[in-house]
Amino acid sequence: MNSILREPLVHFLLIGAALFVLFGFVSEDETAGTESRIEITDGTVERLIAGWEKTWQRPPTEVELRGLVDGHIREEVFVREALALGLDADDVIIRRRLAQKMEFITEDLGRLVAPQESDLRRFFDENPDMFREPARLSFRLIYFNTDSRADAAADARRLLETIRSGRVIDPDTAGDRLMLDSSYELVAERDVSRLFGSRFAAALFAAEGIGWQGPFESGYGLHLAEILDRRAARLPDFPVVRDDVRSAWLEAERKRVEQEVFERLKSRYEIVDLTREGPSR
Repeated sequence: MNSILREPLVHFLLIGAALFVLFGFVSEDETAGTESRIEITDGTVERLIAGWEKTWQRPPTEVELRGLVDGHIREEVFVREALALGLDADDVIIRRRLAQKMEFITEDLGRLVAPQESDLRRFFDENPDMFREPARLSFRLIYFNTDSRADAAADARRLLETIRSGRVIDPDTAGDRLMLDSSYELVAERDVSRLFGSRFAAALFAAEGIGWQGPFESGYGLHLAEILDRRAARLPDFPVVRDDVRSAWLEAERKRVEQEVFERLKSRYEIVDLTREGPSR
């Protein structure tokens, strides 16, 4: 007998029986206050079919549709009984999901607004930095490995003097080997920063003129850089970036409407922050 009681399956059955008894006591009273009618309308079926077609790219068969309806009924029964038992109370996941659904609703409200041409032009004029094209450089590098050279800085300066004296050199063989590319065409400072570090990128873009300059220090070592071309930052004409302006306007409007709706909803509550003195709104 003792060995039977120690079996996991027996434990599972006993727990299940206890829950069934508890459910019998609770659900009978709770269900009385729960809507007991589950209606399957044409709208319900159309929604189920639409969800199926979105996933499988075809309408469901009669058997599959029956399964969808049965699944909906099963879900509705369990949801209503779970609510009747108060299983949603203090459940972090459910709370976050409900809040998320409300956020989706407010986001949809923001998307209903269509901008006028004047709205887009005003947004463009008020937010030029959002659409300004950054400064860009074309350059090639000669790398000096500070780990393998006794004085990489002195070697770099000597080579720079040699180049400036007019002597022709081969940049591909003048320095050390680096796994990164040695030539770059019209790249922005942020792109150079990702490859060589922000200090290197800032120093390179601060350099003036065209030609060989340096040495510049990166996380890899030292580099001489031949600046081949430079383009200053500029603000494109509105028609060129109109689509980008529209996307940015829609995103800003979505956030504005979402915040406005939240503030209206929040105003219906008295927020009592017990960590501060007095109620707040």
